Amino acid sequence: MRVREFIKQIDEQKIVSAISEAEKSTSGEIRVVISKARVLDPLESARAEFFKLGMDKCRDRNAVLIFIAPAARQFAVWGDISVHEKCGNDFWSDIVCQMGSLLKEGKYTEAIVLAVRLVGEILRKHFPKKPDDINELPDEVVIRKATQGNK
Repeated sequence: MRVREFIKQIDEQKIVSAISEAEKSTSGEIRVVISKARVLDPLESARAEFFKLGMDKCRDRNAVLIFIAPAARQFAVWGDISVHEKCGNDFWSDIVCQMGSLLKEGKYTEAIVLAVRLVGEILRKHFPKKPDDINELPDEVVIRKATQGNK
């Protein structure tokens, strides 16, 4: 899929609203990145973006990144240490499976919003909101340009 078409078809405001809603009852953080690059390994690219965005600096190490590379028709979900310890591999596989089905149907916004909702549920279960909680990371969708090294 052409990246420009993908970006035109998603409703960024719905995604941002879903992130905001999911984070209301958890100390966890959720980010969404859409990469214009043709990535070779979506999981490795998600990991690199996770650190680039400083998501590993969250107080409780409970941030999750949803990474999509439409040009490569690939995506991944990356969670920090505390989240992975609580939910394990089956959780990630389930999100990827459900997202993949919707993405194949061309329901791009729905796929991302579903992933945000599922991540929010697991974060709420294991990392409820604390009285002193603050929103540590912005909620907006990050769109990364393709660069020389990652086309």
